[in-house]
Amino acid sequence: MAAFAQSAPCWVDVQLPDLEAGKRFYGELFGWTFRAGDGPYADALSGGALVAALAAKQDGRMPTAWGVYFATDDITASVARIRENGGQVITDPVRAGRSGVLAQAADPGGAVFGLWQAGERKGFQKQNEPGSFCWTEVYTRQKERVDAFYEEVFGFRSAELDDSGTGDPGTAESGVDFRMWSPAGTEPGPDTAVGGRSVITDAFPAVLPSYFLTYFAVADCDASAEAVGRLGGRVTEPPFDIPYGRMAVLQDDQGAVFAVLQPPVS
Repeated sequence: MAAFAQSAPCWVDVQLPDLEAGKRFYGELFGWTFRAGDGPYADALSGGALVAALAAKQDGRMPTAWGVYFATDDITASVARIRENGGQVITDPVRAGRSGVLAQAADPGGAVFGLWQAGERKGFQKQNEPGSFCWTEVYTRQKERVDAFYEEVFGFRSAELDDSGTGDPGTAESGVDFRMWSPAGTEPGPDTAVGGRSVITDAFPAVLPSYFLTYFAVADCDASAEAVGRLGGRVTEPPFDIPYGRMAVLQDDQGAVFAVLQPPVS
């Protein structure tokens, strides 16, 4: 599989208190199968292709959450840019065997993300298909600092959401404060976007921290939401229509939040 473009989302994993329960939940929801990964990980496969990993939390103080990793061909330089632009390096680069090198960091608003410099493992073997990753966006209260941070660290070129709602697969109506990220060297817009930035408004509790929301493609959004409830999870945003299909925000039975997106019928 070819390497991912610089700064493109290339991997997601979830930290869970109970790994076996997580395998049951996501196996039922997405049809994933699992194999032993590096350390306390289980690789998730969809149709035999790598799509994510589930990890047993080694420290109970860690959040139960999905995390996204961005591709870099020079993780040392990326870490330096994070520090130079007001971010925080949580985990300095560490080698994951022959798979690659990873690091974890937080942007100036506190949202946590990962970096991945590929070795033998490039990242997703499938995306934008049912049961696989399709989008990510950061939610923040410090949009000016955060916008500048991602442009400097990752080279993203940005486009604002226009009045038609174009560009944001996570926005139900126009006029929302949203910015799309496109990789350096591309024309900013929905055709090249790999992620985005949204704003946490005053409608949300002040204690809600900045975070990344991971989206998975599904064939039937409503059926996925119903299945989450049946499997012991929660529907935090019921299915609703957007310009890019139909989506819902869900929570698994251990508290990890994610979204699902059903593409529109072509």
